[in-house]
Amino acid sequence: MLLAASCVAQAQCVCSSHRRSSSRPAASQPLRHRISGLPTALAPSAAFGSNAAVQPQQRKQRRTLGGRLVVRAERDFYQILGVARDADKKTIKSSYRQLARKFHPDVNKESDAEQRFKDISAAYEVLSDDEKRGVYDRYGEAGLKGGFPGAGGMGGMGGMGGPGDFSNPFDIFETFFGGGMGGGMGGFGGMGGGQTRSRNRPVAGDDQRYDLRLEFTEAIFGCNKEIEVSRLEDCGTCSGSGVKSGTSSSTCSTCKGAGQVVQAVRTPLGMFQQVATCPTCSGTGEQFTPCSTCQGDGRIRGSKRISLRVPPGVDEGSRLRVRGEGDSGKRNGEAGDLYVFIDVKSHPKLRRDQVTIHSDVEISYVDAILGTTVKVTTLGNSELSEVDLKIPPGTQPGTTLVMSKRGVPKLGSPSARGDHLVHVKVRIPKNIGGEERKLMEQLRELQPTSKATTKAGGWF
Repeated sequence: MLLAASCVAQAQCVCSSHRRSSSRPAASQPLRHRISGLPTALAPSAAFGSNAAVQPQQRKQRRTLGGRLVVRAERDFYQILGVARDADKKTIKSSYRQLARKFHPDVNKESDAEQRFKDISAAYEVLSDDEKRGVYDRYGEAGLKGGFPGAGGMGGMGGMGGPGDFSNPFDIFETFFGGGMGGGMGGFGGMGGGQTRSRNRPVAGDDQRYDLRLEFTEAIFGCNKEIEVSRLEDCGTCSGSGVKSGTSSSTCSTCKGAGQVVQAVRTPLGMFQQVATCPTCSGTGEQFTPCSTCQGDGRIRGSKRISLRVPPGVDEGSRLRVRGEGDSGKRNGEAGDLYVFIDVKSHPKLRRDQVTIHSDVEISYVDAILGTTVKVTTLGNSELSEVDLKIPPGTQPGTTLVMSKRGVPKLGSPSARGDHLVHVKVRIPKNIGGEERKLMEQLRELQPTSKATTKAGGWF
């Protein structure tokens, strides 16, 4: 078991870093005798690392690489699906559906879930087809790759779905998860025959961003704005299809609609398959004459003026969403949304903290002692206004006066408003005239003794 795991790691290393060997690998041969240093019953990594006994049809390849013996065990597709060798198609399909649902990478987050799902799909692709299953039962997995006489014409695992137009196992899976495999199946990118999968379905457009700068009062009371947005729109010439008028699309002759092609690469460990985007159709699975206006994209750059209603109470950093005003989707897909990010200018007298308004008022020390009335800029019902604010006698420096319900309307509930907090600052002169000094001295004589004054806390 440890030896088989070592073989897999070496195969990955050779694929990524070693250059192609000029020598041809030895032909596959059955393992007929005990290899020195190995147990008599070598348990290959069948299915997903289980310790099941080696099946008679299973073949193993051995090869000496750098002085070490490398043993590779073929997969047992029956064990992978957990069915008997004489199982009928209904049983095979039922087992595949259960395992595919369990190990799909979108559902199963285990590290080896994707590889398990690939093995399940490969097993079902072979065992669900009578011709492929017959070759596999007779020659093993190597027979599917043309490794034995009379087994040719299968085209390798990557070439399934070619001339025979075999069924695509991933179509069954789309009924579970509502979409195709998205090109993430690695070595099985060539399966699917002439069918096109989710890559040819409508694709939703991208969202767009627009930065809007508002005046202080516009953000508080709300407003209507006309904005012009640059975005991708459906091409009027081809109605968003990307196909030249008067023509129609057809299945790509190179990839048979799969959007991917598989190339066989010979390495010191044998043949490996490399999946790449189809160069003919660029992965779409279709061939067509592109529209001369949009160059086949189905969309063109345009602009639109949008009337935007800004609700009362928005603030710096608020985000408004306008549905369906983003980029148009490909192949008539749903349009994206427009997100408007709000930036608010500051006000010279007022400061905002969520729904609360702050401002400062400065009075003389005499007004602080005797009390007074001052004009204060505040928020009205729909605009700024000035109101009279009464400063009570004996107001201390730093006192905060509250003007209730004079703050910002709450976003989504305009009838609920915050408060306006007025912070009082007392202006004390550094230098006073002679007459004012005399009056202050007379006032001090009228004050209680210093001890009592200290005890009372002074004027302020």
